[in-house]
Amino acid sequence: MISSELLACAISHNINQALNEDIGTGDITAQLIPEQEQAQAVVITREAMVLAGQPWVDALFAELDPTVKLNWLHAEGTLLKANDAFLELSGNARSLLTGERPALNFIQTLSAVATKVARYVALLDGLNTKLLDTRKTLPGLRIAQKYAVAIGGGQNHRIGLFDAFLIKENHIMAAGNIANAIREAHKIAPGKPVEVEVESFEELDQALQAGADIVMLDNFSNQQMIDAVKHVAGRCKLEASGNIDMHNLRDVAETGVDYISMGALTKDVKAIDLSMRLVK
Repeated sequence: MISSELLACAISHNINQALNEDIGTGDITAQLIPEQEQAQAVVITREAMVLAGQPWVDALFAELDPTVKLNWLHAEGTLLKANDAFLELSGNARSLLTGERPALNFIQTLSAVATKVARYVALLDGLNTKLLDTRKTLPGLRIAQKYAVAIGGGQNHRIGLFDAFLIKENHIMAAGNIANAIREAHKIAPGKPVEVEVESFEELDQALQAGADIVMLDNFSNQQMIDAVKHVAGRCKLEASGNIDMHNLRDVAETGVDYISMGALTKDVKAIDLSMRLVK
């Protein structure tokens, strides 16, 4: 779960970076327009999408020009059809055109994540398995993409390296064994979730006995996952990961695992095609 403080900090950082890299010493093309010229604009999507990114656009124009008025025609998380209008803007023409590209960059990227996640979540309809993201995010957009995952109906795994333990093969090797790693984790940060990645039933038992909260079944076959669910019998949560895509997602979920994590939700996204048109 992303805290309101972390979200606000990420939005501020993202928009300042976006404006600085785009405007630099000034938008010289916008200077072609009379300084006091007023205009109205509408933003449409050219393809179906789940709308995500409104807080970034609101903050961006508030920073660029607080006199610009934004009217969102649809709520965050709404499924839109191709050619649907979703945002109306009015104000200084220079400001509208200067803010156009960074604003659309946020919407096209975050809506792409939300749209993809919504499609995957739909494949899990009727099952109890929850879809999780990972830390495989675009540099600088970790919080933004995880926000979009939630808008699309998915759930956030750990935000970073600070809010939960994920003990993998190299951690286990360095600690000596699974029990040592889990014991040290509980000492270092009591109360933080402890997850262990395992590659065999032997390691699964070790993680169970040591008190892991979640066990990640790395590249287990479907039958192995079915067996693991029966074996664990609710003593901890089970997460499936590795070689999962939209074609086998439901099959994996039907094994009874609690979670499926997928890096593809955030690292492999194709931006939504958007267009802003001046209407006056």
